Amino acid sequence: MVLRRLLRKRWVLGVVFGLSLIYFLTSTLKQEERTIRDRNLLEARDPDHPIPWKVRFNLGNSSRQIIQCRNSIQGKTLLTDELGYVCERNDLLVNGCCNVNAPSSRQYICKSCLANGCCNIYEHCVSCCLQPDKQPLLESFLNRAADGFQNLFTAVEDHFELCLAKCRTSSQSVQHENTYRNPQAKYCYGESPPELLPI
Repeated sequence: MVLRRLLRKRWVLGVVFGLSLIYFLTSTLKQEERTIRDRNLLEARDPDHPIPWKVRFNLGNSSRQIIQCRNSIQGKTLLTDELGYVCERNDLLVNGCCNVNAPSSRQYICKSCLANGCCNIYEHCVSCCLQPDKQPLLESFLNRAADGFQNLFTAVEDHFELCLAKCRTSSQSVQHENTYRNPQAKYCYGESPPELLPI
């Protein structure tokens, strides 16, 4: 009863409105700051200055001890670690690496990949892309993709991140924005898009 009388008073409604307005304005300004910051990050670079690619290729130096591994995370049953091993999810060690002694673990597996670098399974695409002999292909891609994919690939810091990004399906994998060019090989690390299959 007292609450109803209090809410009917104009000054209480004015205070509630004022606080709501302040909250709205601060939220809007914070969002605007984030938008400006993101826009500045994505701003095109000067074409006279080449993009400083940060990719470091690991040529398989086995003497280096890896304490923690990054992995592809998203696979329901399969994962790829940054050393190029593909394993079943239950063969993943606590440190994020595939258990190399598990029967399911294989390094640099290209079993589901075609000659053009397009694969049926995302994890196989990442693993195959991590092969040291793919370095010239990837460096050639990075040099040519500097303009078109600048915002995506400037964030890439090493070979593993490049392969994760390159193997994700992209607009090159689809036609008419709603069907895959080749549903059996939609994950590509190669230079060319999947071949267009007749409908």
